[in-house]
Amino acid sequence: MTRFTANLLRTISIALCLIAAISFLLFALNQTSTASGKQQASLSGKTVQPSESERGFRRTVDEITERASGPVSNISSSEWGERGLRLIFVLLAFGFALGYVARLIRVRA
Repeated sequence: MTRFTANLLRTISIALCLIAAISFLLFALNQTSTASGKQQASLSGKTVQPSESERGFRRTVDEITERASGPVSNISSSEWGERGLRLIFVLLAFGFALGYVARLIRVRA
């Protein structure tokens, strides 16, 4: 039973870290690929509508990351800072801490 619990915690830890990393990478790719268009639109006074890539898989990944990193939401005023803090929090809280708890359970079993 305890070995199963340790494996489950380890799997959850890895999954959440991967989801947070994918969320950050998708954000970075989107920001760098649409930067020119957003700058041109803001200079001309037009509003930029969200693209089709904002839906589906990316939206689900972002929602999971936002729920997992809730304690550090709205700390940074920049979007890059916010996403970076969310990634660091998930990696520390779930990657390190949850992984450490799983190892403790495994050692005591």
